[in-house]
Amino acid sequence: MSPAPCLRSLFSLVRVRWLGVAVAAGIAAVAALLAAWPPVARAGLSAMTLAIGLGICAGNAQPALATGRAAEGVDFARGALLRAGVVLYGFRISFQDIGAVGWPGLLISVAVVAMVFGAAVFLGTRWLGLDRETSMLIGAGSAICGAAAVMATQPVIRSEERKVSIAVATVVVFGTLAMVAYPLAYPHLGLSEHAFGLFAGSTVHEVAQVVAVGEAVGGAAARAAVVEKMLRVMLLAPFLVLLSARAASAGPGRNGPLWRRVRVPWFAFAFIGASALHSLRVVPPPLVAALVWLGTLVLATAMAAMGLRTSLGSLRMAGLQPLKLAGLLFLLLTVGGYGVNRVVLWWLA
Repeated sequence: MSPAPCLRSLFSLVRVRWLGVAVAAGIAAVAALLAAWPPVARAGLSAMTLAIGLGICAGNAQPALATGRAAEGVDFARGALLRAGVVLYGFRISFQDIGAVGWPGLLISVAVVAMVFGAAVFLGTRWLGLDRETSMLIGAGSAICGAAAVMATQPVIRSEERKVSIAVATVVVFGTLAMVAYPLAYPHLGLSEHAFGLFAGSTVHEVAQVVAVGEAVGGAAARAAVVEKMLRVMLLAPFLVLLSARAASAGPGRNGPLWRRVRVPWFAFAFIGASALHSLRVVPPPLVAALVWLGTLVLATAMAAMGLRTSLGSLRMAGLQPLKLAGLLFLLLTVGGYGVNRVVLWWLA
């Protein structure tokens, strides 16, 4: 195929999608600026969290921003750009970071993620009457890494945008509560700074919230908390693969071998590849910093696009049940997570 038709196809795609992407990117840029503002930064609100909130406000005030000529670009932002943002998120993590917390940190993270996500699905569907998708999204956000985990889980389970918005909202509420409660509780927990950092990193929702909690206690706590949190983020890739395999085995049309039916989330493996590149130190540090910044902006753009597609009416229809589930998971994270940390550290002491 000659270059001319390829270029024409590329220009056609850009012409059709540029408006919607530009609207979502503009909202994301505003969110990034707000997230860097000291009062907002101290509150632990990330650009991704702010972007979905601003997107919801803009989309409900001016529905035309996500329809008509902008519709295809908005859909592109919440689809392809979401996956690209998850891949770039991998440059935040290195395998050396994982080695810094050792086997205790790995065991704690695996136990907390399995415990919280399993409880989310059970309590949400069996006790609170929530649908499975909402329960999974809230569970992923609580168990792994807040809004980023919710976003990454959405394309694997194919949930609606309003359910993503609901899950992100619950993460913000209880992650903010953790930022206040954890430093106040520290003197009464009987943990060293390092052990408290592992506890915070393995149980607080968002990366920004973990940083705020760790720095409120001390340098050793902050370092351990961030590394443990990054290890928890690394579990996102195997989590998505297992989730896809579970969906394939339980879904309709179970003919043929399981490996042929699994919808492999390629971006999860690309996420690991980005982490591996970062670990090998083959990418210059300035470029890594630029890729991390770009990844934040891309994920915020995808968040803004999802917000543009979410109506406040659909959020009101969800009621208090999602908030109740997130509250129960917050209690499980704090009390159960504390128990997991104490048992693992005692066992491997």
